[in-house]
Formats: sequence, structure tokens, C-alpha cells
Amino acid sequence: MTVTYTARVANARFCGFSKLLLAWKGSIYKVLYKEFLAFFAMYTAISITYRFFLHDDQKRYFEKLAIYCNHYASLIPMSFVLGFYVTLVVNRWWSQYTSIPLPDRLMCVLSGGLQGSDERGRLLRRTMMRYASLSALLILRSVSTAVFKRFPTMDHVVEAGFMSRDERKKFEGLHSPYNKYWIPCVWFTNLAAVARCEGRIKDDHTLKLLLEELNGFRGKCSMLFHYDMISVPLVYTQVVTLAVYSFFLVCLIGRQFLDPTQGYPGHDLDLYVPIFTLLQFFFYAGWLKVAEQLINPFGEDDDDFETNWLIDRNFQVSMMAVDEMYGDLPIMERDRYWNDSNPRPPYTAATLFVLRKPSFQGSTFDMAIPKEEMHFQPLEDIAENLEESGSRHPNMALFNRLLNAAPSPTGLMGGALRRTSAQLQRLRHSPSIDRCTSDDEDDDSCKIGKGGSLPSGLGQETQSTVCSFREEKSARTPLLEIEFAAEQERRGGQHENEKKEVIGVEGKSHEEWQMSEEGGNAERQDTQAVSLLPPPPQSSRETSKRPASAIPSASRHPSAFLFHPAAHSSLEHCSSQPAINQNRAVPSTLKPPFGGNKMSFLTVPSCDEPQRFRSVSMGSELTGS
Repeated sequence: MTVTYTARVANARFCGFSKLLLAWKGSIYKVLYKEFLAFFAMYTAISITYRFFLHDDQKRYFEKLAIYCNHYASLIPMSFVLGFYVTLVVNRWWSQYTSIPLPDRLMCVLSGGLQGSDERGRLLRRTMMRYASLSALLILRSVSTAVFKRFPTMDHVVEAGFMSRDERKKFEGLHSPYNKYWIPCVWFTNLAAVARCEGRIKDDHTLKLLLEELNGFRGKCSMLFHYDMISVPLVYTQVVTLAVYSFFLVCLIGRQFLDPTQGYPGHDLDLYVPIFTLLQFFFYAGWLKVAEQLINPFGEDDDDFETNWLIDRNFQVSMMAVDEMYGDLPIMERDRYWNDSNPRPPYTAATLFVLRKPSFQGSTFDMAIPKEEMHFQPLEDIAENLEESGSRHPNMALFNRLLNAAPSPTGLMGGALRRTSAQLQRLRHSPSIDRCTSDDEDDDSCKIGKGGSLPSGLGQETQSTVCSFREEKSARTPLLEIEFAAEQERRGGQHENEKKEVIGVEGKSHEEWQMSEEGGNAERQDTQAVSLLPPPPQSSRETSKRPASAIPSASRHPSAFLFHPAAHSSLEHCSSQPAINQNRAVPSTLKPPFGGNKMSFLTVPSCDEPQRFRSVSMGSELTGS
């Protein structure tokens, strides 16, 4: 019978388990006292023999043997082996309890699914529920000694009312060398099919639900049978038992109190009674006894499962649910909180303290956040920060890999590409960097972050690069601004002449530009195209070491990279596709880059807008599109 002490330890208090130490039924004292007395008796007999019946030379030999046993007794891995074994047994013990078939789910489905308050409907429900209880009884009778003692033969099962005589003849007429606990479950399924044909089970879904619950019930019966057949490996049990018994057999000699006059280390006292050795035996042997009790909980120990009580309870409850309670409903009426939107059940005086506690709202409900950290941040700033942290180095590394993997270029094209790479690496560390804004806010391909990430068109093709731009005033702010003070000082008054030419160019209208382009087409074909970058140096290594401020500009035409910040001109398209030569050339002069000592570097905005723009190809003749 199971010993229940849950109510006695419901509340933790000072020495709460101390009252449990005095219990006898199911206690360690009741289980272990015989082994404990036998161990103490053997220890006492050996001690008396050593003290009073051995000669001096025999005592010296026994003392050496005791020291040897005490020294090597620690080599036995008792704690390790015993701890794993008891853990395995306890887990197996609880799994066996959860495998005991209970009819509660099955009886609820059967009571609601099989309709009919007449004699036939009542007979079907009671018979099907009795078959389920019979199946559980047959499996418990096979695994539990207590149930087998209660129902030793099939006659006892028939007399108990779980089986009729005709059913017993049918049961015994089915010859099988295996356990036949599953036969009543098959009878149950056949009756369910009959009830479906008669229309007492309304639809196939109800029949399916009923059979699923029966299969779960039968699966637990099968699991109990397999737990009974498949035990903990015998070698494991033998190893643990031998480890414990051999350890304490060695302790009978090794833990003896030796003569203090001999001066053996650790034997200065002679207490006669080995207190700590007895405690050690109590703990480890008691641990082994716990595993011995729990390895088969279907016996008759104090803490074994109450299988006979379970049979009585399950049979009575299931029969009441499918017969007496079928269709017997209480009269429905309004509850006392019918008009109350916030029902609060009353409390007694012993439970009023619960009302004083605040309702739990969550672990972060009272969390305090500084006021300055509670403001939402613009998504543009967040995207810029992400671009700075994640896109800066991968883009530059990708561009460098593409340049290194490309075929070795010759002439102006190779030098231009090398200078572009060197300039972009310098601009990447430039302190004067502004945000790039394009016509389309969602187009991230034209943005260069504060870290100087690569424009989208520069890492696509290494054979040619076409930079197209449009002459259209907008509200954009240039991304990069580079100081060219040293260059302006060196060129001296050359800016004044260029400024006058540019002012004249700005004054022309669109028609004048077109007429001047058509008229000067033949003349420009003989001239060399203005490239985006200065002429190639003698060596690419020397070019890569030149600072950004030392880049020379054309003597007669302003550089295509330079724009006035107030003019709001921007690079519209940057592509790696080869430029297409056309009959009409594009004037190489743009808006002059005069706004003090600062000049702006072109950005790469979106190219989706269908506007007229100009294209200049590096290393080729002037082209337009």
C-alpha cells in the first residue's frame, strides 16, 4: 500500500522532514534494519576476535591486513555505479505508473458518442465499457502479484462479474500461445462497428474518436506487459549489488580499530564502535534498498502501486459514467455571476492575504527606461548605421577582388581603373563625407555611406566604365567634398578663365546647346576625349600612393568629377557596359566647381528616371546616350 505523506510536508518549515523520520511503515528502518544488524554483528565478532583471541604475531598480521583493506577499498566505484542505477530505476518506476490504463477518457467519449437511452443502447455502453475494464484486469493480473492473488484463475474473473460464462468459452476457444489480454479490445471494436451500423453512433468522426481512445487504452496495457517482460539488464543489477556488498565486506576488516600503541597512522583512538562506518552502510545500503523496492512496483511492498484499488475505482467510475449518468443532467439555471462582468469568488478569513497581493502583470511590467531612450529613431538613420557597419568593408573587398581577377588592361584603361581604386580607398577614410540622397529613397544601390562604400556600378565590369550624369537642378546634397586648396594655388589664375567660360556655358539654353553640339560635331571628332581621370602615370604603384588632393585637372576643360555644391548636379548613371558611339558628341564642359575652396565629388543616384543625360567613357572617345 502506498504511503502518502504529502499533506504533512505541504508547507516548508523548520525541520519539516523531522516528523517523517519517526514513521515506520514504508521507512528505511523497516527495509534495512535486518541488513544493518547483520553488518554490525559481523563487525563486532571480528573486533572481539582481534582483541581477545589472537596472539601478538597474529594481531600484527591482522593489523597489516586491515591497513591494506582500508587503503584499497576506495578503488571500488560504489557511488558512481549506484547513483546511475538508482536514477534509472526511479525513472522506470514513474514511467510504469503512467502506463497504467485508466478509463476516464474512454468512458467520456463512449457516453457522449453512443446514443440511445433504451435497453439496447444501455446494453451496448455497459458491455463495451466492461470489455475495456476486462482488458485492464487481464494485464494487471499478468504483472501484479497482488492482483493475481485476488484473481488466481479465470473462474474468479467470471465470478467477479468482469466476464460472462459464454465470453469465457469464447475467450478460451481462441487458441494463442501469447497473452490474450487484447481480445476484449477487439470485441469492443466489433460492438462499435455494430453501433455505427445501427445509427447509434451518428457519424464516422465520432467512431474514429472512440476507436482512437480505445487504441490509447490498449497501448498502455501493452506497455505494462513490455515493462514486465523487459527488465533492467541483469548485469547492471549484479554489478551494483556486488559493488555495495564487496565494499562493506572489505570495511568489516579495514575499518577495525587497531591497537593505538603500535603507532599506525590514523589509529590513535580506539572507540570500539565504528560510527561513521555504520552511517556509511546505512546510506549506501539504504540507497540500494530503494532501487530494490522500486524496480518492480507491482508487488506487495509498502510503496508499491495500489493495483487492486485501481481496479475497483476504474470499474465503478466507468460503469457509472456510461449508464447511470447517461442523459442525467441537472437543470440549467443562471449562475450567481450572470450580470457581473468581473466575477470574484469569495475568500475565507484564512485566505484574505491573497487579495493583498498585486496581480502579476509580467516580469517587465515595472521596468524603468530613461526618457531620452524612449523616442523613436528615423528609419533612414537606422539604415545608414547598418550600411556603415555591414556594407563598408565587403563592398571594397569585392571591388578589389574584381580588379585583381580581371585581365591585365593596357593603355589608358588600366591606369584609369587603378587610379579609381586608389582614389576610392582614400575617399573611404575622408573626414568630409555627407549622406547620399537619390530621387528614389528606396534605391540603396546609389548610396555611399559615411565609410565610403562602393557605388553600385563600379564593381560589375572591369573592361569599361560609363559615368552618365544629367544637368538638372535638384535639392540633393553631394555625398563627398574634397579640399582642393593646394591644387588651386598651384594652378593660380587659371580658375578665372575657366570660370568665365563656364558662366557662358551656363547661360545657354537647351536649344543653344543642341545647335552648338551639331555644329561642332566634326571638330570634336578630331580631338581627344576628356576622361574622367587624369592621364595614366608611369607606374600603377606610384599612382596608388598619390593623395586625393594631388589629382590634376584638365587645363581647358573642367573635370567631370567636379561640381559646384550649390548647382545640385549629380551623377545619374554609372554602368560597366561599354559606351555606344553615336554621331552626336556631348560637350565636355559642365557646371564649374567653384564654391570657395571646397569642391564636391559626384555621387551615384538612381538611374530609373527617363531624363536626358550625358555619358563619358574612360579610355575611349566621347560618347552619349
